[in-house]
Amino acid sequence: MLIVTNTGSVSKRLIEAVEREFPWVLVEQVESVVAGCRSFAHPVALILVDVSLMHEAEAAAAMLSRVHPHALAAVIEPYDKMQTTSFSAIADSALFRSVLPMDMRLDIWLSIIRLMLCGGEYLPPGSLVGVRAGEPASPPPAHNGVPVGQRKAESSVAELTARELQILEMVSRGLQNKLIAAGLGLSEHTVKIHLHNIIRKLGVHNRTEAAARFRNARNSNAVFD
Repeated sequence: MLIVTNTGSVSKRLIEAVEREFPWVLVEQVESVVAGCRSFAHPVALILVDVSLMHEAEAAAAMLSRVHPHALAAVIEPYDKMQTTSFSAIADSALFRSVLPMDMRLDIWLSIIRLMLCGGEYLPPGSLVGVRAGEPASPPPAHNGVPVGQRKAESSVAELTARELQILEMVSRGLQNKLIAAGLGLSEHTVKIHLHNIIRKLGVHNRTEAAARFRNARNSNAVFD
């Protein structure tokens, strides 16, 4: 795991907590994006970049992707100070897919780290990713008689990861988080994070709507052909 920050946004205590929780993970910390654009002793799975260095990292996105081709990149959000403009920038980013909040309980924070290390994405609840000021309120135009928004909703289940589909299938069978966690060998916090991402990706309001979307997709063979 590579941390790029010159503000001390990730403390030594948090780094020690990561290394205790994930003993197979080595943490490297550098103070500039340039220092992160090099190979390390082990492959990098996760790059955490302080929001103050976000634009510098975007400028070096091609280099970072070439040197660390399998790494997910996330912006460190220092104590809920991230601005809507930064969320909008992430929505258009070729590098960043996730945000790591720093104002959470340690166990939840570590669950988000675990999710990211496994290639999952995380955005804080209520973030305005993708929202643009001045967007027209009218429905998008239809294509072949089907509104674009409807076609997107129908395909959204297919965009879930294998783990998210697995969890959503269990939700559709009425299983609660505790049973899902036990069945998959995960913590309840990790299951909650997956569910948050599922709900966000599907554009629904709760797990009940997400389960209904899954059943509709299964009945139409949208995901399982």
